[in-house]
Amino acid sequence: MARTETEAYVLTRPAARTCPVIFASPHSGRDYRAEFLAQAVLDRQAIRSSEDAFVDELFGMAPGMGAPLLAARAPRAYLDLNRAADELDPAVIEGISRAPHNPRISSGLGVIPRVVAGGRAIYRGKLPLAEAEARLRRFWHPYHQALAGLVEEVRAEFGQAVLIDCHSMPHEAIEAHTRPGQPRPEVVLGDRYGATAGREVMERIEAAFAGAGLRVGRNAPFAGAYVAQAYGRPSRGVHVVQVEIDRALYMDEVRVERLAEFGAFRELMAGVVAEIIQGGGEAQLAAE
Repeated sequence: MARTETEAYVLTRPAARTCPVIFASPHSGRDYRAEFLAQAVLDRQAIRSSEDAFVDELFGMAPGMGAPLLAARAPRAYLDLNRAADELDPAVIEGISRAPHNPRISSGLGVIPRVVAGGRAIYRGKLPLAEAEARLRRFWHPYHQALAGLVEEVRAEFGQAVLIDCHSMPHEAIEAHTRPGQPRPEVVLGDRYGATAGREVMERIEAAFAGAGLRVGRNAPFAGAYVAQAYGRPSRGVHVVQVEIDRALYMDEVRVERLAEFGAFRELMAGVVAEIIQGGGEAQLAAE
């Protein structure tokens, strides 16, 4: 395997790419810079509530199975890589005029987040526009250049690309979207209601998780955000599925620590990843 590390991301490539599948984790970054923590009114533990902690580890076996893994290093509370570069919040960045209504910005979850989980404010005041632009230049653009490059490489080699956008969700986030008496999903797959991935691709990924004994839902409450919208072009052979995994399955959400069962769950995920990769290869053979 080949590993490339920059301040923005870690890219692990397989020794031999065997399928058109790419795994990417934009929210598992945990490089909390001292200057950022000094700006914040929250302590490090509270800030980490926005982090998709350990998700890069849950999919870390992918390169050994023939698929690349791109993992962000900047934490989500510092810069959200699943937002467009122009989703700038005038309530937290100086010199930004109010744009047409954007629910992500309005809720404080723009590309430079104003809040963490629970609506807790990160900063006392506003950040200079120059600082926001510097964060985008140093972290957002390099990550997306790497991701776009992977997609094009894979599509050129295999004729299609399947991007698995890897995330985790707070356990409580699912409660309000589950009907009384119905079992809540443990994994939510998002394809923007069919707009960002072909039906067969979505069904194969769903089958991989369900086959491991996990309860799977689609598009509610998470249908996919910027990465899915920006990269998903099924008509051009680029499929994107956002994966949200219930954090309660493998971590203590309050302490942001791995549960004792983490290793066993990671083994279960290894089987899911293997099925997705194998399914991607089968889909490629079917297309030839």
